[in-house]
Amino acid sequence: MATRHQRAGIDDRWHKRVKGPDGKMRTERSAVYGRVSRWRVRWVDGSGVEHSKSFQRKPDAQSYLNGLTADVQRGEYVDPRRSAETFGSVAEQWFATKQHRKPKTVAGYRSLLDTVVLPKWADVPLKRIDYASYSTWLGGLSVDGSQRGTGLSASRITQAHQLVGALLKYAQRTGRVAKNVALEIKRDQDLPEQAEREHRYLTHAELVMLARATGRFETLTLVLGYCGLRFGEAVALRRKDVGDRVLTVRSSATAVTGKGIVESTTKTKRDRHVPVPEPVWQRLHAELPTNPNALVFPGRKGGFLPLGEYRWAFDNACAEVGIEGLVPHGLRHT
Repeated sequence: MATRHQRAGIDDRWHKRVKGPDGKMRTERSAVYGRVSRWRVRWVDGSGVEHSKSFQRKPDAQSYLNGLTADVQRGEYVDPRRSAETFGSVAEQWFATKQHRKPKTVAGYRSLLDTVVLPKWADVPLKRIDYASYSTWLGGLSVDGSQRGTGLSASRITQAHQLVGALLKYAQRTGRVAKNVALEIKRDQDLPEQAEREHRYLTHAELVMLARATGRFETLTLVLGYCGLRFGEAVALRRKDVGDRVLTVRSSATAVTGKGIVESTTKTKRDRHVPVPEPVWQRLHAELPTNPNALVFPGRKGGFLPLGEYRWAFDNACAEVGIEGLVPHGLRHT
């Protein structure tokens, strides 16, 4: 079947042109005279699909046609039926395309959608989302953006904005919106400033003292401090990943809501080899399991060590030795 050419025009639905007895064309009332809106804008889009929209007044129909023509000329035409889809509907379609990402990343998307974004936008048609409404919502998140009615942190607001931007980019690429209003947001003007966390750097003496205070986690604390591993990378280490004074970091174990602790690739998605200083190596080597697949730093129940289990000992150790403002991730900066 041949593709219909893109075109547009206005029809008078109340009248029709017919040939009279004398063979000449004349205007007569149609069968729908007075029963439907008189003026109908009809157009065929770039895909060959015909659309129409009716108006009572011809000036309104002409105005609509003029806007339609301008959108086509600017390359901003969007099928009205597609732009009428709700944000929530398209959000689920976008989310379905992200299942190949790391479990923790997918869980993060789901959390942002369910707790921050969808409560506002789920039932809103895409065509109703403009800069004014979006920027107003974004600005209000710092006041009452959470489900508890309290404000969100600057980092959480930025994450929500990035997610909406990615979702609207998907909507634009799939022909549902002409432009991505999230791109109109200026980071330095429309988003809250994120305060940089001040790093706490330990001396060698402080690190050794802190490690001893963590008890059975002494070796793990030394590895985190001297080797610069992320906590998830350290607890995912197996005996086969430990060579002669070197660690091969292949994966990371992180807690995912609803799934427990999940092992996945590292942040860089590439293996890396990390040297182990001699004093740390002596302790680590003495404690290594014999089974090549056994975890080097298992939890009490034998599986991956939960951050909460380590954090309890770590926080108590910090209090015991008088170190303030330090979290396990901060050991990477020591």
